Amino acid sequence: MEVISRLTFASVSYPFISSNLNPTPMLNSFNFRVLSWNSAPTNVAEAHLHRLLLRKLNPANDRVVGISNFGCSCRLDLWPSWRRHKRLFFQNGVSTIRWEVKKCSPKFYKIVSNYEKCKRHIYVPFVRLVVGVVLLMSVSVALNQGPSWSLSEENRIFLEAWRTIDRAYVDKTFNGQSWFRYRENALRNEPMNSREETYTAIRKMVATLNDPFTRFLEPEKLKSLRSGTQSSLTGVGISIGPTAVDQSSTGLVVISATPGAPASRAGILPGDVILAIDDASTDKMGIYEAANILQGPDGSSVDLTIRSRDEIKHVVLKRERITLSPVKSRLCEMPGSAKDAPPKVGYIKLTSFTENASDAVKEAIETLRSNNVNAFVLDLRDNSGGLFPEGIEIAKIWLNKGVIVYICDSRGVRDIYDVEGSSAVAGSEPLVVLVNKGTASASEILAGALKDNKRAVVFGEPTYGKGKIQSVFELSDGSGLAVTVARYETPAHTDIDKVGIKPDHPLPASFPKDENDFCTCVQDPSSTCYLNGVQLFSR
Repeated sequence: MEVISRLTFASVSYPFISSNLNPTPMLNSFNFRVLSWNSAPTNVAEAHLHRLLLRKLNPANDRVVGISNFGCSCRLDLWPSWRRHKRLFFQNGVSTIRWEVKKCSPKFYKIVSNYEKCKRHIYVPFVRLVVGVVLLMSVSVALNQGPSWSLSEENRIFLEAWRTIDRAYVDKTFNGQSWFRYRENALRNEPMNSREETYTAIRKMVATLNDPFTRFLEPEKLKSLRSGTQSSLTGVGISIGPTAVDQSSTGLVVISATPGAPASRAGILPGDVILAIDDASTDKMGIYEAANILQGPDGSSVDLTIRSRDEIKHVVLKRERITLSPVKSRLCEMPGSAKDAPPKVGYIKLTSFTENASDAVKEAIETLRSNNVNAFVLDLRDNSGGLFPEGIEIAKIWLNKGVIVYICDSRGVRDIYDVEGSSAVAGSEPLVVLVNKGTASASEILAGALKDNKRAVVFGEPTYGKGKIQSVFELSDGSGLAVTVARYETPAHTDIDKVGIKPDHPLPASFPKDENDFCTCVQDPSSTCYLNGVQLFSR
């Protein structure tokens, strides 16, 4: 039998010719060619049969053999053509002969059913043949589809980065490109003979996504990023972001400046644009690359070119060890006897969502409560975010019930974070939240949850508008990827990306940002930033 590869099948013998039939040539063996193969059930108890269609090789005398569902039947077209002929049936050891008259194309049929013989002569060799052909084709397809059989160590690192983005990235169109085709082209065309060349290839791949928050991190940059979520770091005390959100053409924007840190002491403010770092333009500099340059040894210097409003200035900052105390608090006693104004207000300044920030907020609340506070002000101004889980835990401190945030991907809502049970530490006291354009990421999630659940009144200006969530993945060589894995929506299903949280009320332009001056603005009616308690806590 030949399939396509000119393989010869063993012949099949049929000795079931009755002696009382008219003389006809004896066909002791036939060679067949496979035309089709289909699975079919059978009532034969021993085995699962397959339907096999064979055709004799001789084109002048087509001979058809079929295997039926009830057993193994072989039907042979025998010549010469007779108008009056017999049919012989042999099945389960019983043979019968039936005469039949045909007016056109008379043929003599012999049908023989014998499962064991067909199984021995046709089924086993054919299955072996088919399995061999399938395995051969599988190997051929595998070799043609990709070069995985000859990957170098550098190729494997590149593929590890590619797979990480393929599985985790929020946009499954990958910025409108074929992600698989990019991988194949890169493996064929991008030089990856050294680790630096591999990193360059990965950075080039990530850049095609056109996402400022998805970045490749070399080993030292990954360490730098992780240090930003710890309790201390060495740097100048600013958080930065891409200026595209602020509709600026070049540079990196200052999201927040840590009070008392070198940048804050030098007069750098949120909204200022960094045009150059150590004379290197930030026009095409990524936020993680810039953050890595801004950090350095304690006592070393860094030169910044800043655009503040319409003024260009050069600032030399000395790096120092900055202790990140994410929470500061103060008790403010309200003057007067207005019945709608709480007599004591607890002010809590949350500067970042670092490790254990939620525990620090709980501790501040308990301390203020011990002084009989009646209301709280949560200041999220210039809080550029941090650890997403800490933002969720802090929201639970203030909420008795409700959705905190919806996590969405390209197919819609993927996860829902909500409050389970009534475990809120401060779920009943009046609450005010202060925000500004330096309020970003996790702090926007918190502000949106408190606003949409009508738990707090929000004062200030529209927030930064970072509505995407990143996860950091470490690769096998110590490098990593910060990948945008989802976007989020507030409990009211508002997508705040590049829009921000809109406050309920504005704050006076001169309203201070530190805890000491805050008390002055709510206590002294003669102050230019004065905001009385009734105004502060009214909806």
